[in-house]
Amino acid sequence: MKRIYKTAALALFCAFSWPAAAAPGGPVPREVAASFREAGLRTAARTASPVDFTLPVLAGGKQRLSDLKGKVVFLNFWATWCGPCRSEMPSMEALYRRFRDSGLEVLAVNCAENRRDVVDFMKNNGLSFPAVLDESGEASGRYGIRAIPTTYILNRDGEIILKVTGSMDWNTPKIIAAFETLLAD
Repeated sequence: MKRIYKTAALALFCAFSWPAAAAPGGPVPREVAASFREAGLRTAARTASPVDFTLPVLAGGKQRLSDLKGKVVFLNFWATWCGPCRSEMPSMEALYRRFRDSGLEVLAVNCAENRRDVVDFMKNNGLSFPAVLDESGEASGRYGIRAIPTTYILNRDGEIILKVTGSMDWNTPKIIAAFETLLAD
């Protein structure tokens, strides 16, 4: 009986862990799901539509999430004061440099900090992937971000296939292989 309750609780967590406006989509391709599972990450059974947003980019201009459709998007919510966020940033940079010419876009959404702090952090840590500012916290709120870092992976169709809460080393052979499979899909 305990197993049934545990399974039901897990199902509820998974069902309600997507952004507020997420609508269920199609199944995640088996080879993509298997590749991420091999890396220790479980994709969703079905894709979900992300909540769209437009935020200012550190380098200037604005970035609308839906404009990245056609690329695989690594959408990361973070802050400069967050130790786990800081520890995963070098591996995110390595992943970005490895796959940016193959269609991977890293979009680092800074949660409610001022521009100067974020610019200094990115520069001091040699980070070249795009960062956007969610100074009001509106986008983070619409995604239901309760812990950082939180990362969503979107396929080329602009659909969420995976959510990871917590820090990871994104530059491991198995995760690299999973992204190779996703980028080839």
